Amino acid sequence: MRCPKCGSRDDKVIDSRQSRDGSSIRRRRQCLKCKYRYTTYEEIERSDLRVIKTNRTHEAFDRRKLAASIAKAFEKRSTSLLTLEDMVDEIVHELETGGREVPSSVIGARVLEKLRGIDEVAYLRYASVYQRFQDVDQFVDAIHTLGRRIKSNALQRELFPPETMKENANVARRSREGAIKNHGRV
Repeated sequence: MRCPKCGSRDDKVIDSRQSRDGSSIRRRRQCLKCKYRYTTYEEIERSDLRVIKTNRTHEAFDRRKLAASIAKAFEKRSTSLLTLEDMVDEIVHELETGGREVPSSVIGARVLEKLRGIDEVAYLRYASVYQRFQDVDQFVDAIHTLGRRIKSNALQRELFPPETMKENANVARRSREGAIKNHGRV
């Protein structure tokens, strides 16, 4: 690695760490000639992902374009930047494992799937552009389909979780069996 200060190629690695998402390695280096310290990042070289647009033209996949469209849907919403970045990372990973060419409809469907689980308003915003809503009726239909889905609130625990129900049934069954076995004895 060439030193950014003096241009020397002699350096040593002082520290290596994985990034928080595990997709790259951060290395702290020190130039042996001028003692200048600098940081480098090592990533997996990704294959060129191509997007097949609806008009059958091809273009290079642009991660920034995907992130910008999702950020637009989240505009003025209380969603963190980390959530947005994680969502983009997940979508890009799914797309890269699927092949070299991806139809734009698949990208839009993946974004809608992720948005639906995170923020319904952002989902509607993105869906209105992606599905090209022409009138209010299409918005109403999309809202009704969201309303039919069972919502799980992460902040509220379930009153009767499935595991607890099974455990309670087993305890009740054992106590009944014990009461039948020891009937009339103290």
